[in-house]
Amino acid sequence: MIKPSNYHNKEHLIDEVLEAVKDIQIKFQAEDDEEKEWLLQNSPNPEVQELVEEMTVTMLHVLDAIGTLEPVNGITISKQFGFSKGTVSKITKRLVQKNIILPEYLPDNKKEVLFRMTERGQDIYRLHQAMHQQIDLGANRFLQRYTEEELQFLVHALRDTAQASWFHSEKDGPSIVSSEGMPYADEASYDNDNENTEAVTINEEMNEIMGMLDTLNSRDLKKAKAVLEHVFFTDYED
Repeated sequence: MIKPSNYHNKEHLIDEVLEAVKDIQIKFQAEDDEEKEWLLQNSPNPEVQELVEEMTVTMLHVLDAIGTLEPVNGITISKQFGFSKGTVSKITKRLVQKNIILPEYLPDNKKEVLFRMTERGQDIYRLHQAMHQQIDLGANRFLQRYTEEELQFLVHALRDTAQASWFHSEKDGPSIVSSEGMPYADEASYDNDNENTEAVTINEEMNEIMGMLDTLNSRDLKKAKAVLEHVFFTDYED
């Protein structure tokens, strides 16, 4: 049986982790702008720079998928990279219009379209790959400061998060209430005209994370808090 003092301590730690997660979301949104700025500053020529300026983050990710798998159809991109079919269809049309990718039609199946990169598409793809290599190097140097035990916990937590559903339902437990006594929203809020149609709302994410954190003991919650603070809120030099 959980003692009241332990229960309140765990609830306090969960609240702190959730606050850290909110800050992480804000940080990731800001990093989209930082990535775009890096791409613009390191573009090999003015033509690529102009195209990158016009491209959204989703367009870059779809191009990255095509560059990795080409020749590839839209269904495969959707399945392997988690984009909706509608998003892939819309983005590939825009990439074709900008002559970044080319469509290929199979002789025996006119309905299936395969996509390949053009020369300018390859330039953008290589630039995007170079950016992620820089990010990977920085992340590797940063994570070297942690012990094997801390890294094992981080891997475990991230894998659980990746495999978990991000929707809270009543069968998962009682409604989650904020510190002001108001319940978090349970229904997803999507914008069908937005390219990020797969994104869930912050409240839904908070509900799901709350459920996962509730399964941890106080020691693991302290580890989670420490890892989040060090990974996402500690400045370090490249």
